[in-house]
Amino acid sequence: MTNQRKPTVAAPLRRIAAALLAVLLAIVLGGGTAAPPARAQLLGGSSEEALGAQEHPKILAQFGGAYKDQRLQAYIDRLGKRMAAQTDRKGPWTFTVLDSDVVNAFALPGGYIYVTRGLLALAKDEAEVAGVLGHEIGHVIAHHTRERQTGQTLAGLLAAGIGLVLGSPELAQLANVGGTALLAKYSRGQESEADRLGIDYLVRAGYDPFAMATFLETMRRDSQYEGLRAGKGAGESGFDFFASHPQTESRVEEAAAIARKLPQGGARPVEPYMTAIDGVIYGDSPENGFVRGRTFAHPALGIAFEVPQGFSLLNGAEQVIAKGQNGGAILFDAAAPQRSPDPARYLAGEWAQGAPLQGVQSFSVNGLPAATAVTRGETDSGNVDVRLVAIRGDNGAMYRFTMLSPSGALGRFDPAFQQTANSFRRLGRQEAAALKPRRVRVVSARPGDSVEGYVRQMPQEPYAEELFRIINDLPPGAPLRPGQPVKIIAG
Repeated sequence: MTNQRKPTVAAPLRRIAAALLAVLLAIVLGGGTAAPPARAQLLGGSSEEALGAQEHPKILAQFGGAYKDQRLQAYIDRLGKRMAAQTDRKGPWTFTVLDSDVVNAFALPGGYIYVTRGLLALAKDEAEVAGVLGHEIGHVIAHHTRERQTGQTLAGLLAAGIGLVLGSPELAQLANVGGTALLAKYSRGQESEADRLGIDYLVRAGYDPFAMATFLETMRRDSQYEGLRAGKGAGESGFDFFASHPQTESRVEEAAAIARKLPQGGARPVEPYMTAIDGVIYGDSPENGFVRGRTFAHPALGIAFEVPQGFSLLNGAEQVIAKGQNGGAILFDAAAPQRSPDPARYLAGEWAQGAPLQGVQSFSVNGLPAATAVTRGETDSGNVDVRLVAIRGDNGAMYRFTMLSPSGALGRFDPAFQQTANSFRRLGRQEAAALKPRRVRVVSARPGDSVEGYVRQMPQEPYAEELFRIINDLPPGAPLRPGQPVKIIAG
């Protein structure tokens, strides 16, 4: 059903773990934002359509590209155009399903609307998907996207300055992506306005106005599930990936209150949505590698490594990120050396050329040549300590770890950093062959079928019953109905 991209050295990995990168930005930049006058100057006279077209390829690169499923994309195109037709905007609209398990949807100026396959897996019917698209259309109609994109441009300028200070364009890129994530949040007033507009579009299109509130509640439950997976309590949220839409109970209540005042009896089509979502990849895409617990493994590249206990591992389109406690973080990526195949010479002469390196040392990692060094970066808000590790793979690529700690804390983090680097290894053929993507499968509940029976079909999923109930909108303790379409995660 999908045409997989051939993995490359330049971008071998998966989607940006943006909330985590926002944490890294807080380490590097201190989380500051710029003043409104400078923001106005950055936009100049660019139209919203031109700005959206300029940023569209960047979004695709950060989120693993468009998901190559023609049936699902055609479904979202039809649904998006139906919702956009409820507005007065005459310009073009572009709807894209992103190949990402990050649960989110967002918009760019000029009518560019994005929804991830991770979010689509959570819906229970077409009306909920229409509500998500309507909300994002509302942001475009209210011109919220133009204001947010200005902040993202400023973040890029700030990141360029970090690269100059550190002498490393990779660290500049890291700060840049983090800046985008940090500045991506809408204000509470903007979110409320987009909710109101989206609910209005739902009613105009003939859908149930309560679909917005029910999906927001599912998003809230999914955030709690991610918290469980991250080792937090049942009432705590997990990672808020690219948190452009923070979910709160009050927002659910506000959406429900708006819906109560509107005409009732709108449609909640189930079959079209279930047909479109059946077979969609859930979790990691095979072309970009797999995260399994604390291990990252890439079958196509034939590599794997493990992060220490206490680090949370998240996959990205061009990097893999591991977040530790108390400010430690690790970025993993790959590059093709331009001059020297020797890791030490590459590290000092290409990757971190111009950076003040200390303790450049060559060593071997599971039979592969490697090198490491330490450097420091200066920012307006203080210093950061950085350990760099370069490992030459069998394919000639340089696999790179950029390890960050707060200034003066490298000694505390270094054992974990070195443990991660030393875990880098070739992936065995049998181990690689065993890594398969999971997919959403839709079945019809039969008389006598139980939640427990379907949960047993998902042994690979942590907290499988919680996940099953979330993706099927089943409250705790609620049974299945015969004939009810049911989503399970298979593989």
